[in-house]
Amino acid sequence: MTAAAPDSIESVLQSLIRDVPNFPKPGIVFKDITPLLEDTCGFRACIEALAERVAAHKPDALVAIESRGFIFGAPLALHLGLPLIVVRKPGKLPRATESVAYQLEYGEDRLEVHADAILPGKRYALIDDVLATGGTAEAVVSLITRLGGRMACAAFPLELGFLGGRARLAGTVAESLVVYG
Repeated sequence: MTAAAPDSIESVLQSLIRDVPNFPKPGIVFKDITPLLEDTCGFRACIEALAERVAAHKPDALVAIESRGFIFGAPLALHLGLPLIVVRKPGKLPRATESVAYQLEYGEDRLEVHADAILPGKRYALIDDVLATGGTAEAVVSLITRLGGRMACAAFPLELGFLGGRARLAGTVAESLVVYG
């Protein structure tokens, strides 16, 4: 008798990511990751699967985007034994920073990284919770490369493929564990 095959990471994530209709506004179906975070086995499986995908690209460090990217970036950095660099909203980092502006649906926003955190020639893996339209990830990739860093990959537990964000990361390998649409 053989043991049953373990569930794929895609099916595990799909079972733990809850659809919330009409949030944050009517017509939107929000993908809620909190059930995944509440399930220690599922969250561990997610981090292990991300680690396998990211390690294949041989990064020198991880770069996590505020704030949900920190949730995945910190345990992933520990698992891989790599430094974690944080990208935050303006005014949140204590040392000299470099920043990048990017477009939102209605306006503009900025993100910052410590000026000495990205080292020329080093390889970086961008980590965030979801790849949606790709604007935030694209901005951080441009910031990393402007500071002389090289992109190893970008990695996300989930991707909303119907929003086309992957196209905005042209030239950067994007790894997603589960893709919706």
